[in-house]
Amino acid sequence: MTELATLTDWLEFISRQHPQAIAFGLDRVNAVRLALNLELSCPIIIVGGTNGKGSACMMLEAILSQAHYRVGTYTSPHLLRYNERVRLSGEEASDEDLIEALSVVEQARSRLDVALTYFEFTTLAAAYLFKRQEMDAVIFEVGLGGRLDAVNIFDADVAVLMSIDLDHMEYLGATREAIGAEKACIFRGGQTAVCADSNPPASVLEYAAKIDTQLLCIDRDFDYQVQAQQWRYQGPNSRRYGLPLPALLGRVQLANASACIAALDALRSRLPVSAENVRTGLLQVSNPGRFQVLAGRPTVILDVAHNPHAAKALVANLIQMTGYDRTIAIFSMLNDKDISSVVQIVRGHIDQWLVAPLEGVRATPTAELVRIMAEGGVVEPPICCVNIHDACDRAYQIAGENDRILIFGSFLTVAAAMNAVQ
Repeated sequence: MTELATLTDWLEFISRQHPQAIAFGLDRVNAVRLALNLELSCPIIIVGGTNGKGSACMMLEAILSQAHYRVGTYTSPHLLRYNERVRLSGEEASDEDLIEALSVVEQARSRLDVALTYFEFTTLAAAYLFKRQEMDAVIFEVGLGGRLDAVNIFDADVAVLMSIDLDHMEYLGATREAIGAEKACIFRGGQTAVCADSNPPASVLEYAAKIDTQLLCIDRDFDYQVQAQQWRYQGPNSRRYGLPLPALLGRVQLANASACIAALDALRSRLPVSAENVRTGLLQVSNPGRFQVLAGRPTVILDVAHNPHAAKALVANLIQMTGYDRTIAIFSMLNDKDISSVVQIVRGHIDQWLVAPLEGVRATPTAELVRIMAEGGVVEPPICCVNIHDACDRAYQIAGENDRILIFGSFLTVAAAMNAVQ
């Protein structure tokens, strides 16, 4: 039996157990699930999509927690600590809990002599903790795609599909139709699914009809309307008026919140929530790194936007925030992302760019970032920094009190900046 002392040791160990970081297929992970008898008797919500998954998971958790349900939440990736990925009743899982869970999964895996990826390991470990602690509801965030993602070994009582756009095309396909077909596979026949994309691909609608899923689409089956400093929701199962704007910033969060309310309405016979639960949950929800505005001057904005769809939402949020002299951007992205498109979308809203390399094999060299930015229409050459910490120092030196510093491009960019700011 594998004996490791720390959570860091365990995470390094499981990262070495499969030759590929991403290896699609549910047979291996499902075999270990069956060996562990990981059946979850509580309602399961699975959240997929290109962007907005993390925000939706946190809203669902916040509202259900306000109703005093014990909620297990599994998200990815994390920013500062692995523990962020597994939440038990609103709190990050402890190192001790995670070590125990990973040990149990490893025992079952080694008996079966199958290889698991890092994500498959951690999905099973989260499910083990959710079952052991007898959660009232479980929320799983899809890691990549849907059809062959590890969380799809569980049957969703309600599936929530956020936006569908171009990302991870090397795995999911080159078109929205192909990507939608992969993501829609978290739907289950005879159950409810919710789609927060106002223009869902035909493949999503066709798959839902094929397997007899009740699909609720925004702008068709449910919608929202902004009213001064509040908003209202209207859906097939409820109307909710006088809702507060979510604590998560950005107009897109109203669409995300609407999808969450539609999903919770579908579970109302098993997980009833009151109007007050919804209101308080929206006011208290937190999801660091998603257009997160830090207190102080100059204003600092953290956003993990790393694809064109997320970049468009970022720009919409920047436009809404008025009254700043300049916007100074700290920017870096991974080399398997569409850097050029992101730069072209955001460039008109940035006055000064600072770039720096990230850590790891997927990091884009600074010289390559500069080249892509020049080709993408950035006229003034960016300031090249040694790392993100150095870029933060330089940005604070450059920025005046009426400027804002935008840090974006990757989870790794935001995580490094968080460490630097702290």
